[in-house]
Amino acid sequence: MHSDSNSVDFELLQRLKAGDHAAFEDLYNQHSKKLYWKLQQMVKDPEEADELLQNLFVKVWEKREQIVVQQTFEGYLYRVAQHMAIDYFRKLERQNRMQEEVLRTGITIDEDTEAQLFAKETQQLLDEAVANLPEQRRRTFILCKFEGKSHQEAAEIMNISPNTVHNHLVKAVYAVRQHLLKSGRDITVLALLIALSQPFS
Repeated sequence: MHSDSNSVDFELLQRLKAGDHAAFEDLYNQHSKKLYWKLQQMVKDPEEADELLQNLFVKVWEKREQIVVQQTFEGYLYRVAQHMAIDYFRKLERQNRMQEEVLRTGITIDEDTEAQLFAKETQQLLDEAVANLPEQRRRTFILCKFEGKSHQEAAEIMNISPNTVHNHLVKAVYAVRQHLLKSGRDITVLALLIALSQPFS
């Protein structure tokens, strides 16, 4: 059944890339409910989740010719949803910081500068967490989470079994999550935890 669903998605995706509106509607109807539920879990706001969902499918249509699916279209959509949720929390963080700074000094901060600072701090926080991992777990995490390698690809690079890769990754993600949770940066941590969450099974 799962294989049949993937086959249908592949056919619809090819039609979508050719500009077929009916294929786009079919993909929307097939995936939108589950994506909305996932987005609502992430942002905890039904209205924001709905807006993100609509923006996600607008992006799918606009970028249809450049879509590259590594495993399943459902997994691709979920990764896009993750990135959009992270951007949502980044925007909230920037707005909160700017409001606090205006109240404190009366000076307005340039939003682009604030975005750069946030991105730098976020990356530093994640780098610190990964640096604390044992070597094998760190390498597995970098390959799978930073470089987007599949378990099979990482296994071939590291000359270990895919099951060992999975075990290393589970332990690495748990350790990174714990490090992030202790950092005290609520919204930054939430955004990173979303990025570390598991895709559709």
